[in-house]
Amino acid sequence: MKRVVLLSFILCCAASLGFAGGRSAASSSPSETAVGTADQPGWKLNASKPVQFDWYLNFSWFPRQWGQSAVSKYITQQTGVNIRFIVPAGNEAERLNAMIAGDSLPDLITLGWWESQVGMMIDAGMVEPLNKLAEQYDPYFFKVAKQQIIGWYNKPDGNIYGYPNASFTPDDYEKYQGKMNSNRTFLVRKDMYEAIGSPDMTTPEGFLAGLRAAKAKFPTVNGQPIIPFAAQEFSDTGNDSFQGYLAQFLALPYEENGQFIDNTVGPQNSDYIRWLKTFRQAVQEGLMPMDAFVDKRVQIEEKSAQGRYFSLLYQISDMRTSEDALYAQDPNMIYIAVDGPKNSRGSDPVLPGGAGISGWTVTLISKNCKDKARAIQFLSYLISEEGQLATRFGVPGVTYNMVNGIPRYLPAMEQLNLTDKNRQETEYGFDYTYWMLMDTAWAQQFPTDQAPSMEPAYAWTRPYVRSYAQYDNLELTPGSDEALIYDEVQRRWGRDLPRLLLAKTDAEFDTIWNEYQQFKNDRGFAKVLARRSALLAENKKKLGIQ
Repeated sequence: MKRVVLLSFILCCAASLGFAGGRSAASSSPSETAVGTADQPGWKLNASKPVQFDWYLNFSWFPRQWGQSAVSKYITQQTGVNIRFIVPAGNEAERLNAMIAGDSLPDLITLGWWESQVGMMIDAGMVEPLNKLAEQYDPYFFKVAKQQIIGWYNKPDGNIYGYPNASFTPDDYEKYQGKMNSNRTFLVRKDMYEAIGSPDMTTPEGFLAGLRAAKAKFPTVNGQPIIPFAAQEFSDTGNDSFQGYLAQFLALPYEENGQFIDNTVGPQNSDYIRWLKTFRQAVQEGLMPMDAFVDKRVQIEEKSAQGRYFSLLYQISDMRTSEDALYAQDPNMIYIAVDGPKNSRGSDPVLPGGAGISGWTVTLISKNCKDKARAIQFLSYLISEEGQLATRFGVPGVTYNMVNGIPRYLPAMEQLNLTDKNRQETEYGFDYTYWMLMDTAWAQQFPTDQAPSMEPAYAWTRPYVRSYAQYDNLELTPGSDEALIYDEVQRRWGRDLPRLLLAKTDAEFDTIWNEYQQFKNDRGFAKVLARRSALLAENKKKLGIQ
Protein backbone atom coordinates (compact mmCIF):
# COMPACT_ATOMS: atom_id res chain seq x y z
CA MET A 1 0.00 0.00 0.00
CA LYS A 2 2.85 2.40 0.83
CA ARG A 3 4.39 1.70 -2.56
CA VAL A 4 1.07 2.33 -4.35
CA VAL A 5 0.58 5.64 -2.54
CA LEU A 6 4.15 6.70 -3.28
CA LEU A 7 3.82 5.73 -6.92
CA SER A 8 0.58 7.70 -7.23
CA PHE A 9 2.32 10.73 -5.76
CA ILE A 10 5.22 10.39 -8.22
CA LEU A 11 2.82 10.06 -11.14
CA CYS A 12 0.95 13.19 -10.13
CA CYS A 13 4.20 15.13 -9.79
CA ALA A 14 5.44 13.85 -13.12
CA ALA A 15 2.24 14.88 -14.89
CA SER A 16 2.62 18.40 -13.57
CA LEU A 17 6.23 18.47 -14.78
CA GLY A 18 5.35 17.13 -18.20
CA PHE A 19 6.93 13.71 -17.73
CA ALA A 20 3.79 11.75 -18.58
CA GLY A 21 3.93 9.60 -21.67
CA GLY A 22 6.65 7.36 -23.03
CA ARG A 23 6.71 4.27 -25.16
CA SER A 24 3.54 2.28 -25.21
CA ALA A 25 3.37 -0.58 -22.75
CA ALA A 26 1.58 -2.51 -25.50
CA SER A 27 4.79 -2.79 -27.51
CA SER A 28 5.17 -6.42 -28.57
CA SER A 29 7.88 -8.69 -29.88
CA PRO A 30 8.58 -8.35 -33.61
CA SER A 31 7.10 -11.27 -35.53
CA GLU A 32 10.40 -12.11 -37.26
CA THR A 33 12.06 -13.11 -33.98
CA ALA A 34 12.55 -16.87 -33.85
CA VAL A 35 11.26 -18.61 -30.73
CA GLY A 36 13.63 -20.83 -28.77
CA THR A 37 12.88 -24.23 -27.26
CA ALA A 38 13.80 -26.04 -24.07
CA ASP A 39 16.91 -27.42 -25.82
CA GLN A 40 17.60 -24.74 -28.39
CA PRO A 41 18.36 -21.27 -26.98
CA GLY A 42 16.68 -18.42 -28.82
CA TRP A 43 19.84 -16.31 -28.90
CA LYS A 44 21.47 -18.80 -31.26
CA LEU A 45 18.52 -18.65 -33.64
CA ASN A 46 18.53 -14.86 -33.83
CA ALA A 47 22.24 -14.02 -33.75
CA SER A 48 22.16 -12.70 -37.33
CA LYS A 49 19.32 -10.24 -36.60
CA PRO A 50 20.63 -7.04 -35.00
CA VAL A 51 18.69 -5.45 -32.15
CA GLN A 52 19.65 -2.69 -29.72
CA PHE A 53 18.41 -2.45 -26.15
CA ASP A 54 18.54 0.52 -23.84
CA TRP A 55 19.71 -0.77 -20.46
CA TYR A 56 19.34 1.42 -17.37
CA LEU A 57 21.83 0.85 -14.54
CA ASN A 58 20.88 2.51 -11.27
CA PHE A 59 24.55 3.14 -10.41
CA SER A 60 25.96 6.55 -11.23
CA TRP A 61 29.53 5.29 -10.79
CA PHE A 62 29.40 2.80 -13.69
CA PRO A 63 31.77 4.20 -16.35
CA ARG A 64 31.69 1.71 -19.23
CA GLN A 65 29.96 1.64 -22.59
CA TRP A 66 29.12 -1.18 -24.95
CA GLY A 67 30.77 -1.78 -28.31
CA GLN A 68 34.30 -0.60 -27.52
CA SER A 69 35.66 -3.63 -25.67
CA ALA A 70 36.50 -7.03 -27.13
CA VAL A 71 34.01 -8.78 -24.84
CA SER A 72 31.05 -6.55 -25.74
CA LYS A 73 31.80 -6.98 -29.46
CA TYR A 74 32.06 -10.74 -28.97
CA ILE A 75 28.72 -10.95 -27.13
CA THR A 76 27.04 -8.87 -29.86
CA GLN A 77 28.50 -11.21 -32.46
CA GLN A 78 27.13 -14.24 -30.59
CA THR A 79 23.65 -12.88 -29.89
CA GLY A 80 23.01 -10.02 -32.33
CA VAL A 81 22.28 -7.77 -29.33
CA ASN A 82 23.83 -4.34 -28.97
CA ILE A 83 23.48 -2.33 -25.77
CA ARG A 84 23.17 1.36 -24.97
CA PHE A 85 23.78 1.80 -21.26
CA ILE A 86 21.87 4.55 -19.48
CA VAL A 87 23.46 5.69 -16.23
CA PRO A 88 22.20 8.55 -14.02
CA ALA A 89 24.50 11.53 -13.86
CA GLY A 90 23.41 12.45 -10.34
CA ASN A 91 20.93 11.09 -7.84
CA GLU A 92 19.91 7.58 -8.86
CA ALA A 93 16.54 7.61 -7.12
CA GLU A 94 15.46 10.86 -8.77
CA ARG A 95 16.32 9.58 -12.25
CA LEU A 96 14.61 6.24 -11.78
CA ASN A 97 11.52 7.77 -10.15
CA ALA A 98 11.19 10.19 -13.06
CA MET A 99 11.27 7.33 -15.57
CA ILE A 100 8.71 5.38 -13.55
CA ALA A 101 6.47 8.41 -13.28
CA GLY A 102 6.72 9.20 -16.98
CA ASP A 103 6.17 5.57 -18.03
CA SER A 104 9.46 5.86 -19.88
CA LEU A 105 11.35 2.87 -18.53
CA PRO A 106 13.90 1.57 -21.03
CA ASP A 107 14.09 -2.01 -22.26
CA LEU A 108 16.13 -3.39 -19.35
CA ILE A 109 16.59 -2.14 -15.79
CA THR A 110 19.20 -3.18 -13.22
CA LEU A 111 19.11 -1.98 -9.61
CA GLY A 112 19.72 -3.27 -6.10
CA TRP A 113 17.24 -5.95 -5.07
CA TRP A 114 16.43 -4.01 -1.89
CA GLU A 115 15.47 -0.77 -3.65
CA SER A 116 11.83 0.25 -3.12
CA GLN A 117 11.41 0.91 -6.86
CA VAL A 118 11.55 -2.84 -7.54
CA GLY A 119 8.24 -3.32 -5.75
CA MET A 120 6.81 -0.12 -7.21
CA MET A 121 7.47 -1.24 -10.79
CA ILE A 122 6.00 -4.68 -10.13
CA ASP A 123 2.90 -3.32 -8.37
CA ALA A 124 2.29 -0.85 -11.20
CA GLY A 125 2.57 -3.54 -13.89
CA MET A 126 5.56 -1.81 -15.48
CA VAL A 127 7.79 -4.88 -15.81
CA GLU A 128 7.24 -8.26 -17.42
CA PRO A 129 7.10 -11.61 -15.61
CA LEU A 130 10.25 -13.36 -16.75
CA ASN A 131 8.69 -16.80 -16.42
CA LYS A 132 5.86 -15.89 -18.82
CA LEU A 133 8.26 -14.41 -21.36
CA ALA A 134 10.36 -17.55 -21.10
CA GLU A 135 7.36 -19.83 -21.58
CA GLN A 136 6.36 -17.90 -24.69
CA TYR A 137 9.70 -17.07 -26.30
CA ASP A 138 12.57 -19.00 -24.72
CA PRO A 139 11.91 -22.09 -22.56
CA TYR A 140 15.68 -22.51 -22.52
CA PHE A 141 15.66 -19.90 -19.75
CA PHE A 142 14.36 -22.55 -17.34
CA LYS A 143 17.27 -24.81 -18.24
CA VAL A 144 19.93 -22.26 -17.32
CA ALA A 145 18.15 -20.39 -14.51
CA LYS A 146 18.70 -21.74 -11.02
CA GLN A 147 15.52 -23.22 -9.59
CA GLN A 148 16.26 -22.03 -6.06
CA ILE A 149 16.62 -18.48 -7.37
CA ILE A 150 13.30 -18.78 -9.20
CA GLY A 151 11.70 -20.02 -5.99
CA TRP A 152 13.32 -17.29 -3.92
CA TYR A 153 12.20 -14.47 -6.22
CA ASN A 154 8.75 -15.92 -6.85
CA LYS A 155 6.08 -13.38 -5.94
CA PRO A 156 2.63 -14.18 -4.46
CA ASP A 157 1.13 -14.02 -7.97
CA GLY A 158 3.38 -16.93 -8.99
CA ASN A 159 5.68 -14.85 -11.20
CA ILE A 160 9.35 -13.91 -11.10
CA TYR A 161 10.08 -10.38 -12.31
CA GLY A 162 13.81 -10.02 -11.78
CA TYR A 163 16.89 -12.21 -11.94
CA PRO A 164 19.84 -11.47 -9.62
CA ASN A 165 23.57 -11.35 -9.97
CA ALA A 166 26.08 -12.53 -7.36
CA SER A 167 23.54 -14.89 -5.81
CA PHE A 168 24.69 -17.89 -3.78
CA THR A 169 22.03 -20.58 -3.37
CA PRO A 170 22.17 -23.51 -0.94
CA ASP A 171 22.83 -25.75 -3.93
CA ASP A 172 25.83 -23.58 -4.86
CA TYR A 173 27.29 -24.01 -1.39
CA GLU A 174 26.93 -27.76 -1.66
CA LYS A 175 28.25 -27.92 -5.22
CA TYR A 176 31.30 -25.75 -4.62
CA GLN A 177 32.04 -26.78 -1.04
CA GLY A 178 35.72 -26.34 -0.28
CA LYS A 179 36.23 -23.79 -3.07
CA MET A 180 34.35 -20.82 -1.64
CA ASN A 181 35.98 -18.15 0.50
CA SER A 182 34.58 -16.47 3.57
CA ASN A 183 35.48 -12.95 4.59
CA ARG A 184 35.39 -13.65 8.33
CA THR A 185 38.64 -14.50 10.02
CA PHE A 186 40.54 -14.57 13.28
CA LEU A 187 43.87 -13.09 12.25
CA VAL A 188 47.29 -13.17 13.89
CA ARG A 189 50.54 -11.61 12.77
CA LYS A 190 52.44 -14.59 11.43
CA ASP A 191 55.92 -13.86 12.77
CA MET A 192 54.70 -12.95 16.25
CA TYR A 193 52.38 -15.96 16.44
CA GLU A 194 55.16 -18.36 15.48
CA ALA A 195 57.62 -16.65 17.83
CA ILE A 196 55.40 -17.40 20.84
CA GLY A 197 54.97 -21.02 19.81
CA SER A 198 51.80 -20.91 17.68
CA PRO A 199 49.50 -21.31 20.71
CA ASP A 200 46.02 -22.77 20.67
CA MET A 201 43.72 -19.76 21.07
CA THR A 202 40.38 -21.55 20.67
CA THR A 203 39.56 -21.52 24.39
CA PRO A 204 39.19 -18.48 26.63
CA GLU A 205 42.25 -19.57 28.61
CA GLY A 206 44.36 -20.15 25.52
CA PHE A 207 43.17 -16.91 23.93
CA LEU A 208 44.19 -14.80 26.92
CA ALA A 209 47.47 -16.67 27.29
CA GLY A 210 48.31 -15.97 23.65
CA LEU A 211 47.60 -12.25 24.04
CA ARG A 212 49.69 -12.06 27.19
CA ALA A 213 52.61 -13.88 25.55
CA ALA A 214 52.54 -11.59 22.51
CA LYS A 215 52.50 -8.46 24.66
CA ALA A 216 55.35 -9.74 26.82
CA LYS A 217 57.58 -10.69 23.88
CA PHE A 218 56.69 -7.72 21.66
CA PRO A 219 55.76 -4.79 23.91
CA THR A 220 56.31 -2.29 21.10
CA VAL A 221 56.21 -2.23 17.31
CA ASN A 222 58.46 0.42 15.75
CA GLY A 223 58.37 2.37 18.98
CA GLN A 224 54.57 2.19 19.34
CA PRO A 225 52.74 0.02 21.92
CA ILE A 226 51.55 -3.30 20.58
CA ILE A 227 47.78 -3.85 20.38
CA PRO A 228 47.31 -7.52 21.33
CA PHE A 229 43.68 -7.72 20.17
CA ALA A 230 41.26 -5.55 18.18
CA ALA A 231 38.03 -5.85 16.23
CA GLN A 232 35.85 -3.87 13.86
CA GLU A 233 34.89 -0.32 14.69
CA PHE A 234 32.07 0.22 17.15
CA SER A 235 28.84 1.82 15.98
CA ASP A 236 25.67 3.05 17.65
CA THR A 237 24.21 -0.47 17.27
CA GLY A 238 27.18 -2.51 18.46
CA ASN A 239 30.08 -4.23 16.73
CA ASP A 240 29.86 -7.05 14.18
CA SER A 241 33.03 -8.69 15.46
CA PHE A 242 31.35 -9.31 18.82
CA GLN A 243 27.98 -10.21 17.30
CA GLY A 244 27.66 -11.98 13.93
CA TYR A 245 31.33 -12.89 13.56
CA LEU A 246 31.63 -14.28 17.07
CA ALA A 247 28.33 -16.18 16.72
CA GLN A 248 29.59 -17.88 13.57
CA PHE A 249 32.94 -18.76 15.11
CA LEU A 250 31.07 -20.28 18.03
CA ALA A 251 28.72 -22.11 15.62
CA LEU A 252 25.69 -20.70 17.44
CA PRO A 253 22.36 -21.75 15.89
CA TYR A 254 19.97 -19.14 14.53
CA GLU A 255 16.89 -21.20 15.26
CA GLU A 256 15.46 -23.81 17.60
CA ASN A 257 12.56 -26.05 16.57
CA GLY A 258 11.95 -23.83 13.56
CA GLN A 259 11.76 -20.65 15.62
CA PHE A 260 14.20 -17.79 15.09
CA ILE A 261 16.17 -17.11 18.26
CA ASP A 262 18.33 -14.35 19.67
CA ASN A 263 21.46 -16.45 19.19
CA THR A 264 24.05 -14.04 20.60
CA VAL A 265 22.48 -11.70 23.12
CA GLY A 266 19.83 -14.11 24.27
CA PRO A 267 19.53 -14.51 28.04
CA GLN A 268 20.69 -18.11 28.26
CA ASN A 269 23.57 -18.27 25.79
CA SER A 270 26.40 -19.54 27.99
CA ASP A 271 29.07 -19.85 25.27
CA TYR A 272 28.50 -16.32 24.05
CA ILE A 273 28.50 -14.88 27.59
CA ARG A 274 31.66 -16.85 28.39
CA TRP A 275 33.51 -15.29 25.45
CA LEU A 276 32.23 -11.77 26.09
CA LYS A 277 33.58 -12.11 29.61
CA THR A 278 36.89 -13.27 28.12
CA PHE A 279 37.07 -10.09 26.06
CA ARG A 280 36.18 -8.13 29.21
CA GLN A 281 39.15 -9.73 30.93
CA ALA A 282 41.36 -8.79 27.97
CA VAL A 283 40.27 -5.17 28.31
CA GLN A 284 40.94 -5.20 32.06
CA GLU A 285 44.48 -6.49 31.48
CA GLY A 286 45.25 -3.94 28.77
CA LEU A 287 45.26 -6.63 26.09
CA MET A 288 42.47 -4.81 24.23
CA PRO A 289 43.31 -1.12 24.75
CA MET A 290 40.98 1.85 24.33
CA ASP A 291 42.13 2.26 20.72
CA ALA A 292 39.84 -0.67 19.88
CA PHE A 293 36.80 1.25 21.16
CA VAL A 294 37.43 4.53 19.36
CA ASP A 295 39.32 3.74 16.14
CA LYS A 296 37.44 3.98 12.87
CA ARG A 297 38.18 1.91 9.80
CA VAL A 298 40.86 4.29 8.50
CA GLN A 299 42.78 4.09 11.80
CA ILE A 300 42.42 0.29 11.86
CA GLU A 301 43.86 0.11 8.34
CA GLU A 302 46.76 2.38 9.28
CA LYS A 303 47.67 0.35 12.36
CA SER A 304 47.34 -2.98 10.60
CA ALA A 305 49.63 -1.70 7.81
CA GLN A 306 52.15 -0.84 10.55
CA GLY A 307 51.79 -4.37 11.95
CA ARG A 308 50.80 -3.02 15.37
CA TYR A 309 48.10 -5.62 15.99
CA PHE A 310 48.92 -9.08 17.19
CA SER A 311 45.40 -10.41 16.52
CA LEU A 312 42.04 -9.27 15.17
CA LEU A 313 38.56 -10.72 14.70
CA TYR A 314 38.06 -9.02 11.38
CA GLN A 315 37.12 -9.20 7.70
CA ILE A 316 40.08 -10.28 5.58
CA SER A 317 38.97 -8.35 2.47
CA ASP A 318 39.58 -5.05 4.25
CA MET A 319 43.17 -6.10 4.98
CA ARG A 320 44.33 -6.17 1.34
CA THR A 321 46.25 -2.87 1.42
CA SER A 322 47.77 -3.67 4.80
CA GLU A 323 48.71 -7.20 3.82
CA ASP A 324 50.38 -6.07 0.62
CA ALA A 325 52.38 -3.43 2.52
CA LEU A 326 53.54 -5.93 5.14
CA TYR A 327 54.31 -8.60 2.55
CA ALA A 328 56.51 -6.13 0.68
CA GLN A 329 58.54 -5.59 3.88
CA ASP A 330 58.69 -9.24 4.91
CA PRO A 331 56.35 -12.09 3.91
CA ASN A 332 56.49 -13.36 7.50
CA MET A 333 54.90 -10.15 8.80
CA ILE A 334 51.50 -10.70 7.15
CA TYR A 335 48.35 -11.59 9.06
CA ILE A 336 47.24 -15.18 8.69
CA ALA A 337 44.00 -16.81 9.75
CA VAL A 338 44.12 -19.44 12.48
CA ASP A 339 41.57 -21.24 14.63
CA GLY A 340 39.95 -18.64 16.84
CA PRO A 341 37.23 -18.70 19.49
CA LYS A 342 35.29 -21.97 19.67
CA ASN A 343 32.31 -23.07 21.70
CA SER A 344 32.64 -25.28 24.77
CA ARG A 345 32.21 -28.39 22.59
CA GLY A 346 35.11 -27.37 20.32
CA SER A 347 32.89 -27.22 17.22
CA ASP A 348 34.27 -25.88 13.95
CA PRO A 349 33.09 -22.41 12.89
CA VAL A 350 30.21 -22.05 10.44
CA LEU A 351 31.06 -19.15 8.14
CA PRO A 352 29.09 -17.43 5.38
CA GLY A 353 30.71 -17.18 1.96
CA GLY A 354 30.04 -14.65 -0.74
CA ALA A 355 26.69 -12.96 -0.92
CA GLY A 356 23.34 -14.42 0.13
CA ILE A 357 20.77 -15.89 -2.18
CA SER A 358 19.29 -12.46 -2.93
CA GLY A 359 22.58 -11.46 -4.52
CA TRP A 360 23.42 -7.83 -5.23
CA THR A 361 21.27 -6.53 -8.08
CA VAL A 362 18.23 -7.68 -10.03
CA THR A 363 17.60 -7.17 -13.74
CA LEU A 364 14.07 -6.65 -15.04
CA ILE A 365 12.48 -6.38 -18.49
CA SER A 366 10.24 -3.37 -18.99
CA LYS A 367 6.72 -3.52 -20.42
CA ASN A 368 8.06 -0.94 -22.87
CA CYS A 369 10.73 -3.32 -24.18
CA LYS A 370 10.91 -3.11 -27.97
CA ASP A 371 11.51 -6.85 -28.42
CA LYS A 372 10.57 -8.90 -25.37
CA ALA A 373 11.49 -12.18 -27.05
CA ARG A 374 15.04 -11.07 -27.76
CA ALA A 375 15.29 -9.57 -24.27
CA ILE A 376 14.47 -12.81 -22.44
CA GLN A 377 16.71 -14.71 -24.85
CA PHE A 378 19.53 -12.28 -24.08
CA LEU A 379 19.00 -12.84 -20.34
CA SER A 380 19.14 -16.58 -20.97
CA TYR A 381 22.44 -16.13 -22.76
CA LEU A 382 23.97 -14.00 -20.01
CA ILE A 383 23.09 -16.44 -17.22
CA SER A 384 24.13 -19.50 -19.26
CA GLU A 385 27.61 -20.97 -19.18
CA GLU A 386 28.37 -19.36 -22.57
CA GLY A 387 27.47 -15.95 -21.21
CA GLN A 388 29.34 -16.46 -17.97
CA LEU A 389 32.48 -17.57 -19.79
CA ALA A 390 32.28 -14.41 -21.91
CA THR A 391 31.66 -11.96 -19.06
CA ARG A 392 34.10 -13.63 -16.67
CA PHE A 393 36.93 -14.81 -18.92
CA GLY A 394 36.33 -12.92 -22.16
CA VAL A 395 37.05 -14.00 -25.73
CA PRO A 396 38.56 -17.43 -26.45
CA GLY A 397 42.07 -17.11 -27.85
CA VAL A 398 42.15 -13.39 -27.15
CA THR A 399 41.90 -13.13 -23.36
CA TYR A 400 41.86 -16.79 -22.29
CA ASN A 401 42.32 -20.36 -23.43
CA MET A 402 40.86 -23.60 -22.12
CA VAL A 403 43.54 -25.71 -20.43
CA ASN A 404 42.42 -29.22 -19.47
CA GLY A 405 38.83 -27.99 -19.40
CA ILE A 406 39.64 -24.98 -17.22
CA PRO A 407 39.59 -21.40 -18.58
CA ARG A 408 42.92 -19.69 -17.99
CA TYR A 409 43.71 -16.06 -18.70
CA LEU A 410 46.53 -15.50 -21.14
CA PRO A 411 49.58 -14.32 -19.15
CA ALA A 412 49.50 -10.86 -20.75
CA MET A 413 45.82 -10.47 -19.88
CA GLU A 414 46.33 -11.62 -16.30
CA GLN A 415 49.14 -9.12 -15.88
CA LEU A 416 47.08 -6.33 -17.47
CA ASN A 417 44.18 -7.08 -15.14
CA LEU A 418 46.49 -6.67 -12.14
CA THR A 419 48.38 -3.60 -13.30
CA ASP A 420 45.96 -1.52 -15.41
CA LYS A 421 42.35 -2.34 -14.59
CA ASN A 422 41.02 0.68 -16.49
CA ARG A 423 42.68 -0.33 -19.75
CA GLN A 424 41.60 -3.94 -19.27
CA GLU A 425 37.96 -2.94 -18.88
CA THR A 426 37.86 -0.45 -21.75
CA GLU A 427 39.84 -2.47 -24.31
CA TYR A 428 38.96 -6.04 -23.32
CA GLY A 429 36.13 -6.07 -20.76
CA PHE A 430 36.62 -9.45 -19.09
CA ASP A 431 36.60 -10.23 -15.33
CA TYR A 432 32.97 -9.12 -15.03
CA THR A 433 33.36 -5.62 -16.41
CA TYR A 434 29.73 -6.28 -17.39
CA TRP A 435 28.61 -7.56 -14.01
CA MET A 436 24.86 -7.14 -14.41
CA LEU A 437 24.11 -10.88 -14.43
CA MET A 438 27.40 -12.29 -13.19
CA ASP A 439 27.18 -15.65 -11.44
CA THR A 440 29.97 -15.37 -8.90
CA ALA A 441 28.97 -18.71 -7.39
CA TRP A 442 29.54 -20.42 -10.76
CA ALA A 443 32.95 -18.76 -10.93
CA GLN A 444 33.99 -20.50 -7.70
CA GLN A 445 34.77 -23.66 -9.65
CA PHE A 446 37.57 -21.74 -11.37
CA PRO A 447 39.21 -19.93 -8.44
CA THR A 448 41.75 -17.35 -9.46
CA ASP A 449 45.00 -17.16 -7.59
CA GLN A 450 44.82 -14.78 -4.65
CA ALA A 451 47.65 -12.38 -3.92
CA PRO A 452 50.29 -14.25 -1.89
CA SER A 453 49.65 -11.90 1.01
CA MET A 454 45.97 -12.90 1.12
CA GLU A 455 45.88 -16.54 0.08
CA PRO A 456 46.79 -18.06 3.49
CA ALA A 457 43.86 -16.34 5.19
CA TYR A 458 41.34 -17.22 2.49
CA ALA A 459 42.56 -20.82 2.34
CA TRP A 460 41.87 -21.22 6.05
CA THR A 461 38.20 -20.24 5.63
CA ARG A 462 37.23 -22.61 2.80
CA PRO A 463 36.48 -25.78 4.79
CA TYR A 464 34.06 -23.88 7.04
CA VAL A 465 31.88 -22.06 4.49
CA ARG A 466 28.16 -22.92 4.63
CA SER A 467 24.92 -21.41 3.36
CA TYR A 468 22.91 -18.96 5.44
CA ALA A 469 20.31 -18.47 2.69
CA GLN A 470 17.25 -19.14 4.85
CA TYR A 471 18.29 -16.27 7.12
CA ASP A 472 18.42 -13.72 4.30
CA ASN A 473 15.75 -11.05 4.09
CA LEU A 474 14.50 -11.26 7.64
CA GLU A 475 14.29 -7.47 7.66
CA LEU A 476 11.27 -6.05 9.44
CA THR A 477 8.83 -3.76 7.66
CA PRO A 478 9.98 -0.16 8.23
CA GLY A 479 7.64 1.64 10.59
CA SER A 480 6.09 -1.55 11.95
CA ASP A 481 5.85 -2.19 15.68
CA GLU A 482 8.45 -4.92 15.38
CA ALA A 483 10.87 -2.66 13.49
CA LEU A 484 10.49 0.12 16.06
CA ILE A 485 11.11 -2.33 18.91
CA TYR A 486 14.13 -3.79 17.14
CA ASP A 487 15.66 -0.37 16.44
CA GLU A 488 15.26 0.65 20.06
CA VAL A 489 16.80 -2.58 21.33
CA GLN A 490 19.69 -2.29 18.88
CA ARG A 491 20.48 1.22 20.05
CA ARG A 492 20.45 0.00 23.64
CA TRP A 493 22.83 -2.81 22.67
CA GLY A 494 25.11 -0.28 21.00
CA ARG A 495 25.33 1.48 24.37
CA ASP A 496 25.59 -1.65 26.52
CA LEU A 497 28.18 -3.65 24.56
CA PRO A 498 31.06 -1.26 25.41
CA ARG A 499 29.81 -1.13 29.01
CA LEU A 500 29.97 -4.93 29.21
CA LEU A 501 33.50 -5.03 27.84
CA LEU A 502 34.64 -2.19 30.10
CA ALA A 503 33.05 -3.63 33.24
CA LYS A 504 35.51 -3.87 36.12
CA THR A 505 34.32 -7.29 37.30
CA ASP A 506 32.26 -10.23 36.10
CA ALA A 507 29.64 -9.25 38.69
CA GLU A 508 29.31 -5.80 37.11
CA PHE A 509 29.08 -7.50 33.70
CA ASP A 510 26.21 -9.68 34.97
CA THR A 511 24.32 -6.64 36.23
CA ILE A 512 24.57 -4.85 32.87
CA TRP A 513 23.67 -8.05 31.00
CA ASN A 514 20.56 -8.68 33.12
CA GLU A 515 19.43 -5.08 32.78
CA TYR A 516 19.70 -5.40 29.00
CA GLN A 517 17.64 -8.60 29.00
CA GLN A 518 14.98 -6.89 31.11
CA PHE A 519 14.95 -3.95 28.72
CA LYS A 520 14.29 -6.30 25.80
CA ASN A 521 11.46 -8.01 27.63
CA ASP A 522 9.89 -4.71 28.64
CA ARG A 523 9.97 -3.45 25.04
CA GLY A 524 8.26 -6.58 23.71
CA PHE A 525 11.21 -8.13 21.89
CA ALA A 526 9.28 -11.40 21.68
CA LYS A 527 7.22 -9.79 18.90
CA VAL A 528 10.42 -9.29 16.88
CA LEU A 529 11.38 -12.94 17.24
CA ALA A 530 7.86 -14.07 16.32
CA ARG A 531 7.85 -11.98 13.15
CA ARG A 532 11.28 -13.19 12.14
CA SER A 533 10.20 -16.77 12.78
CA ALA A 534 7.32 -16.25 10.35
CA LEU A 535 9.69 -14.78 7.74
CA LEU A 536 12.08 -17.68 8.29
CA ALA A 537 9.28 -20.16 7.61
CA GLU A 538 8.47 -18.34 4.36
CA ASN A 539 12.11 -18.44 3.31
CA LYS A 540 12.36 -22.16 3.96
CA LYS A 541 9.27 -22.76 1.88
CA LYS A 542 10.77 -20.83 -1.04
CA LEU A 543 13.99 -22.81 -0.79
CA GLY A 544 12.36 -26.19 -0.27
CA ILE A 545 14.01 -26.62 3.14
CA GLN A 546 12.14 -28.77 5.61
